[in-house]
Amino acid sequence: MHPIRNLSEANALIDRAFQIKAVFEGTRESLERQAEIGIYPPDFVYDHVLEQLTNFIEYTDEEHPLFTQFDRKIQEINLTDEDRRMLKDKLKNAIKTSVTPGFQLLLDFMTEKRISANKNDGVWSLPRGDDYYELRIREYTTTDYTPEQIHQMGLDEVNRISKRMSEILADLGYDANKNVGEIMNALNENPKFLYADTPDRKEIVISDYTEMVNEAIEVMTDYFYSMPKSPVIVKAVPEYSEKTAAGGYYQAPALDGSRPGVFYANLYDIKQTPTYSMRTLTYHEATPGHHHQIAHSLENEDLTLYRRFGYGTSAFSEGWALYAERLALEAGLAENPYDELGILQSEIFRAVRLVVDTGLHYKKWTREEAMEYMKAITGMSDTEVRVEIERYIVWPGQALSYKVGMIKILELRDKAKTLLGDKFNIKDFHSAVLDHGNPPLFVVEKMVNKMIEEAKF
Repeated sequence: MHPIRNLSEANALIDRAFQIKAVFEGTRESLERQAEIGIYPPDFVYDHVLEQLTNFIEYTDEEHPLFTQFDRKIQEINLTDEDRRMLKDKLKNAIKTSVTPGFQLLLDFMTEKRISANKNDGVWSLPRGDDYYELRIREYTTTDYTPEQIHQMGLDEVNRISKRMSEILADLGYDANKNVGEIMNALNENPKFLYADTPDRKEIVISDYTEMVNEAIEVMTDYFYSMPKSPVIVKAVPEYSEKTAAGGYYQAPALDGSRPGVFYANLYDIKQTPTYSMRTLTYHEATPGHHHQIAHSLENEDLTLYRRFGYGTSAFSEGWALYAERLALEAGLAENPYDELGILQSEIFRAVRLVVDTGLHYKKWTREEAMEYMKAITGMSDTEVRVEIERYIVWPGQALSYKVGMIKILELRDKAKTLLGDKFNIKDFHSAVLDHGNPPLFVVEKMVNKMIEEAKF
């Protein structure tokens, strides 16, 4: 992600590469302090980290991903052959004297501490683990919900969404006695919902995504007082990262308008792009989701620069993106029942997170118990479930922010509708939510309450 558009930026990357060993020295010191008070990660963390560190150390200078990406980038900018040779020599020296030794330093430490790995999975097992988890919840959700409240919230949402999915599947002729997750897993591999694996497949998928974005922009003008000036374009995830990248992600536009917002779609595996899930991803990443919210904030000159870039919590940004999926459904952008299933599949996945995250870190579930629950509800594969659960174990509380944020926004909308009746205006509500950058949810609540009071008169 480091930009290399000229000689100065190329040298800046090399300067940073020379600091990597110092960064890892600081990381080791931090891990040493944690070990002194009995904080160690679970077994599987050591397994993954040791494997990854070993792989990085085994690269030669010219095979190292840092070098190969750097070499590719400097070939694309206006430099002399002598400049390119000089830059490559400097980076190889940085890899040899800083990057690889830094990784080796961390590898040695992790190898030494492997024997002390935590035999449990949740932070409840760490010193003051319960206090730590409550702090993570407040940080990531910006609410005062207790772990018990969030766990029950998740169970209630899983039940509600499962019932709706069952109704749709029954109407479509599927066996009502089968598990919803099992049916959805089969749908994911049904050729009816997959693109043909042709040479121009990527171009076709990108074109279809672009059409969905444009349709959403047109429809959403009825729900907002203004649409972002910055356009959003759809691109395929670059080939060098598509094997490990998420199914889709968003890159914000430049503050000065020189670069559009970009919705990146991962097209590496044909089975990862079932047609009924495409609208969900479009509305989440582009319009009315991340692009609408982030571009609107960046373009809001009434805010300070700090507020335009946001507070930095995912509770609002991801909560808004999930709300955007629901809003698109309400606006009629789901063309058929399968599109609605795609949106509900996304929502139940986030609801399950509330159950398993609190299950692991508060109710003392094992990794296996959490995996079993998630697989039963979602129908995801063993590998997909394992990756998700391991993420929640090492990043306690973060996965709660998505669904909690969505629930809070819907809660506030319902409150405004109830109190205002015929005076409720969806555009006013969206302005109250979006006009203040990327704030904590308690600030959003204050802004909506203010909007309600002003609209009464």
